Amino acid sequence: MSDSSQLLKGLMDGVILKIISREETYGYEIYTKLQLLGFTDFAEGSLYPLLLRLEKKGLILGVKKESKIGPSRKYYTLTESGIEEMESFKTAWDKITEAVKVLWEE
Repeated sequence: MSDSSQLLKGLMDGVILKIISREETYGYEIYTKLQLLGFTDFAEGSLYPLLLRLEKKGLILGVKKESKIGPSRKYYTLTESGIEEMESFKTAWDKITEAVKVLWEE
């Protein structure tokens, strides 16, 4: 299982919720932030279905707004459920990373 794409699959919801929690943002800006953070194996084409799924689950809210430099964009913010989900992800992530750290130190 050296393929990092399989690891990323389970992480990206939480990562994207955290990015959106910092400020209202749109798809390409989220993708750019992911790249800068080192998520270079995450394909841009995977982002938009993920955003749609998070929106359908009621974790984010997307609102179309006019852009000063082109077509309108859909800007995303977290809902209350999204904040709760993000916090739940962080708790689970901390437990998992601590367990893996302990395992590798044995």
